[in-house]
Amino acid sequence: MSGNDKLFLQMLAANEDFERLRDYVGWTIGSSKALDVKVVNPGGISAFKFNQHSLDVDERHVHYGITPREVLKTLTRALTELRVPHPLHVHASNLGVPGNLESTIKTMDAAEGLPIHLTRYGAESLRKFSSGARAIAEAVNARPNVTIDVGQIIFGQTVTASGDTMMQFRNAPMARPRKWVLGDIECDAGCGVVPFRYREQSLVNALQWIIGLEIFLFADDPWRVSTTTDHPNGGPFTSYPHLIRLLMDKSFRDEQLDKLHADAKTASALSEITREFSLYDIAIITRAGPAKLLGLKGRGHLGAGAAADIAVYRDDADRERMFTSPAFVFKDGELIARDGTLLATPTGGIPFIT
Repeated sequence: MSGNDKLFLQMLAANEDFERLRDYVGWTIGSSKALDVKVVNPGGISAFKFNQHSLDVDERHVHYGITPREVLKTLTRALTELRVPHPLHVHASNLGVPGNLESTIKTMDAAEGLPIHLTRYGAESLRKFSSGARAIAEAVNARPNVTIDVGQIIFGQTVTASGDTMMQFRNAPMARPRKWVLGDIECDAGCGVVPFRYREQSLVNALQWIIGLEIFLFADDPWRVSTTTDHPNGGPFTSYPHLIRLLMDKSFRDEQLDKLHADAKTASALSEITREFSLYDIAIITRAGPAKLLGLKGRGHLGAGAAADIAVYRDDADRERMFTSPAFVFKDGELIARDGTLLATPTGGIPFIT
């Protein structure tokens, strides 16, 4: 979570040599046994501690005088020079703020062509009550250095947990049930936990649901799109089979769309999209693509030397039912589950960069 690290921001504000900043990032990754660097609201969590309640990409931090663009540019370059496989993982500025389409695209361009990965997109423009997903997807399609995970929301009760205390403070009045907590973490980052219930008859929630699916379906290259619900923020990862069916079955998707707030459908293009994902597409966005993005050479494929983490499914026209109940699950070649019955609980490992 280097984008709000106090020492990093101090060094950046003091115009320290880039090599010194890069080496500090490398030391942080190595000493913490990390797999990647994530930036949550670059500079914004720190700014919130100085009572600054918003920080756009080119807006200056009230205390350090640096901008989120400078944070993103420095960290993307550092990770590229350090040869970290996964690009800088970015939760953008102004996430959840209506009309933040411009901030999201400016965040992509802050990388200046270097690899960058965006998570928990923001694309709704509630001033016009419409989806900006097509513009986001087109921006991703036009920038081969950009990868994304979608953070699809799923209707129902969940809890949102984020290092973006600025965003969670803004979301606290919408907590369901009416409980929430925000806290500092070692004065370097933050955390906000806010329970939330996504409702089909909420226009805002309906648009959020639509935007996620539109980004999936408008994105051209499945190798640059990873499946997530940003567990637990958009919904639990156990809802992936439901999400897969939404992507593979247009008639089912249209049925679900008809259940939503009436104005949401007219404010989006989802009903017009005929694309249905194939099983190959699903294999890429849920397995092969994320493994490649993380630099995990032994996973995401069935080639020689792979870890033999394999799920076997019985073909079923109801893709949600199919992916909910695998016939066999193998972990490192060992059969650990058959038809929902757990047979073994092997101990896994924790990948990190050496």
